Amino acid sequence: MKRREFIMLLGGAAGWPLAASAQQPDRVRLIGVLMAYAQSDRAAQSWLAAFRGALSKLGWTEGSNLRIELRWSADNTDRIRAMAKELVDLRPNAIFGVTTPVTGALARETKTIPIVFAGVSDPIGSGFAANLAHPGGNITGFMSNDPAGTMGGKWVELLKEIAPRTVRIELLFNPATAVPLQYSLPSIQAAAFSFAIQVNAAPVHAKDEIEGVIAAQTRDPGGGLIVMPDVFNDVNRELIVALAARYSVPAIYFNRFFSGGLISYGDIRSEQFRLAAGYIDRILKGEKPADLPLQVPTKFELVINLKTAKALGLEVPPTLLARADEVIE
Repeated sequence: MKRREFIMLLGGAAGWPLAASAQQPDRVRLIGVLMAYAQSDRAAQSWLAAFRGALSKLGWTEGSNLRIELRWSADNTDRIRAMAKELVDLRPNAIFGVTTPVTGALARETKTIPIVFAGVSDPIGSGFAANLAHPGGNITGFMSNDPAGTMGGKWVELLKEIAPRTVRIELLFNPATAVPLQYSLPSIQAAAFSFAIQVNAAPVHAKDEIEGVIAAQTRDPGGGLIVMPDVFNDVNRELIVALAARYSVPAIYFNRFFSGGLISYGDIRSEQFRLAAGYIDRILKGEKPADLPLQVPTKFELVINLKTAKALGLEVPPTLLARADEVIE
């Protein structure tokens, strides 16, 4: 081989690693997804579809340049912990975690793998991030409440407006899976005081305890219920709505997916999933969770069910109907 040809061949070989490096963005990335819902949950499936659709629009195609390891834990805390460890052991490029218990379990398993969350009310109080603008660790995401926790006062106000005879409110939650009560309790108590309403915590630890809490509200007139942000309540929402109807207890819910419920006020969960895909995309392209600000909901939905109101003997004020984002008839 002539010297000139040999040098040209070496020059071509030197370019091979560069070409391979240029193709690195096309390598398959792995993300884990942990959902604190049952796989049969149609609402959760629709949110996940929004997440996958948003990733696809950003150029991430499952089976091509993206692989998703998906786990469904329901509200079982043991399964949540086990599946969090399982996903972390896969060493994915990023993990998408949904709800506070899931994010907490993932945070205990890794301080390095990037985590994006959705459906978390108080990420700073829960220790997931240092502050809104600069989370500072390996976790960032999309909040389901306002940073000051004032949503609770709004639930009291709306329940009193739609059921004006309310003088007593129970807060339904499971301490094992709920957002810590102290996050929203100050605003709940402040609003309740202004309306002369008595507020009581009603912790439950199992599905079969729910009926007792709701039935107890009928012993004296003026009982009402706030169904607190809690994956336990999410998973048991059909039962909670049915029992509230059976015992004629006015109840307000933290999200519209409590189908058939009297009134709900909360974040738009499908939007959180769609936006979370954007953060996953940015992380896969090299950005750090520590530099991606926590995002607060820009809109909350008010949904009123007139059929349920009629069954409870409630006449919804026109001013309240006018403020609703959706009225179900």
